[in-house]
This record gives sequence, C-alpha cells and structure tokens, in this order.
Amino acid sequence: MYKLWNALNDLKKYRWVELSHSLNNTSPYWAGIPEGSVELAKTVFDWGNPMLDCLIQTFKFPGQFGTHIDFPGHFVKDAPLSEAYGLEHMAYPLCVIDITDKVAADQHYAVTADDIRAYEAEYGPIPDGAFVALRTDWSRRWPDMDALSGIAADGSENFPGWSLDALRYIYETRNAAANGHEALDTDASAEAAKAGDLACERYVLAKGKLQIEVLCNLDKVAPAGAVLFAAWPRIEGATGLPVRVWAITE
Repeated sequence: MYKLWNALNDLKKYRWVELSHSLNNTSPYWAGIPEGSVELAKTVFDWGNPMLDCLIQTFKFPGQFGTHIDFPGHFVKDAPLSEAYGLEHMAYPLCVIDITDKVAADQHYAVTADDIRAYEAEYGPIPDGAFVALRTDWSRRWPDMDALSGIAADGSENFPGWSLDALRYIYETRNAAANGHEALDTDASAEAAKAGDLACERYVLAKGKLQIEVLCNLDKVAPAGAVLFAAWPRIEGATGLPVRVWAITE
C-alpha cells in the first residue's frame, strides 16, 4: 500500500556495509592537530542527580577525525562550508576502483586515468553524480597512526592515493560528485612530495566537490551498482565532520 515502506523492505534484502571506522578516545588523528583535541563521551550530568536521573555526555573532536567528510572551505578560503550541503549530498551511485594489486607492489602508487578507463571498460562509464571510491585496503592498518601514515625509518610518510590525472578524469571527463579513499590524505604521498602540497585535495575542494577520507570495508562492496549513503551532524561553519558512511550493495 505504501511504496516507500515496500521499497525499504526491498532494500533490506541487499547487503548493508559499514564504510566508516568506529571512534574512541584513542583513535588517531593528524599530528598537526593539538593534543587534547579529542574528548569523547565525557560525563557532565550523571546518574543519581536529584534534578533528573539521567546521563548526559559532551563530545570534543576535530572536524577531520576518523572517517570524515571535507567541505571546500577546508582548503579554499571563503569557499562553502558544511551548511551549504544538504540531504541531496548524502546519497550517491558508488563506483569502487580497486588498485590493491598495484599498491601491494608499490605502496606509493597513485591511481591514474588509465586505471579509471580500465574500470569503465569492465563495468561501464562512471555515472553522473557518482561517488568514486579508491580501494587500496590501506584501512586494514587502522588504528595504528604510524602504519596509516606509512612512516619509514627516515620519518617519511609513504602511502597510496589519487593523482591529479585520475581526479581530472572523474570530474572533467565524467561528472562525478565526490570521491573517497582509505588513506589519511587524498594525494598519494609521492604525489604530495613532488607538488610540495596536497595538490589533489586542493583540486577537489577548489572544484566545489566533496570527499570522504579514511573509509573502510570497500572490499565488501560490489565495484559497480551499489549506493553510498553518508550522514553527518547539522553543524554550521564546519570545514569537515566525522561521518557515518554505509553502502547498500548487491
């Protein structure tokens, strides 16, 4: 009788996959963020209070904490922040580009436009408004910050990621809406070192696109045909926010 109720029941027949990490007070975050910036579930109103017998907590965290979404104002001065993005930005066709074999051979690997074309040759063109996720299996290193950063003996960071070549393809040749990855940064570390900047992240956000970092479980999602959902708190003025992300997949 009610179409949406029936549609929800139909969706429950598919596999629902968690794509975000669980967070606690020991979860890692970027070293540039001051110590003490994370304080989760601090009790400020406890059981047994004569005013009202209940429990209330406070939560303090950086916007870029755990699996999180970045808004353009994170890297582009005066660009849109969280309040500019609504419910229509919380659901996407999902394309998962698997480069795990290349990352296993080279931890610095940056996905290329040719990799994207090879994906399209197998699964069809990236659709308009898609979320394009980069599968590297790097998320298996969570929550070890040194492992996530690929810290070498000389202190350098080493991890895979995007190239400008690939990002230009998904946004300019195709009309993707957002991208995501398992590593801490958009740019493969070698690309960032060459540019002397996080040029790939700056490109994405300068185009007014969205990105979600530190994803997980992309190995459990079909490469094509799934739908990604992302939900974040309705906080104004945020450059980024922790996000709950999941996929419904065949």
